[in-house]
Amino acid sequence: MTRVLVLYYSSYGHVEAMAEAVAEGARSAGAVAVLRRVPELVPPGVARSAGYRTDQRAEIATVTELPDYDAIIIGTPTRFGNMAAQMKNFLDQCGGLWAANRLVGKVGSVFTSTGSQHGGQESTILSVHTVLFHLGMVVVGLPYTFTGQLRMDEITGGSPYGASTLADDGSGGDRRPGANELDGARFQGSHVAGIARALAAARGDETA
Repeated sequence: MTRVLVLYYSSYGHVEAMAEAVAEGARSAGAVAVLRRVPELVPPGVARSAGYRTDQRAEIATVTELPDYDAIIIGTPTRFGNMAAQMKNFLDQCGGLWAANRLVGKVGSVFTSTGSQHGGQESTILSVHTVLFHLGMVVVGLPYTFTGQLRMDEITGGSPYGASTLADDGSGGDRRPGANELDGARFQGSHVAGIARALAAARGDETA
C-alpha cells in the first residue's frame, strides 16, 4: 500500500480541517494516510490566552519517520507570506535526511490557510516548495483538473500550487473551510497518492 503522511501545523483548526480532508482524499485513492502535527513552539499559557486549539487529535511527528512514507503532504498557515515558524523549525531538523538522500524521489505537496483572500497563499506554499526541492522530492500541486479553483461565484481558496482556505470572513470573524476548499484538499490528497503509487511502482518498491 502507498503510504502518505499528512504533516501539518494548525493554530486555530483551519489547517487541521484541511489536513483531515487531504487524508480522506488520499485514502479514497487506496493509500494509507497518516495524520501527524509538528510540535508547538508557543508557550502553553500564551497559546491558551490566544485561543489556540489545544485538543488536536493528531500525534506529534518525528523527523526520523519521514522516510517511511511514499509522499508527504504539508499543511501550514501563512505568517507574513511564509510558512509558520513551527513548520520551518521541524523541517530545519531534516539535515540528516538531506545528507543521506533519504527523501530523494519521494512526493511532496503543500496546502495552506490565510487570513485574507490575498494573504500570501501562493508565496507560503512556494516557501515550502523550496525546502522540498532541496530535499530532492518530486513536488506536486493542485492541477486545473480540479475545476473548483476556477470558481468565481464565491470567495474560495485553491491555486495550481495547492489547496488553501480563507480563515477570515472579511469582518474579522472566524471562517471555517468551505465545501469547495475541502473538495480541493481531497482532490490534492487523491492526486498525490496516485502519483506516489505510480513512482513507487516504477522503482519496484514493495510498498507500491
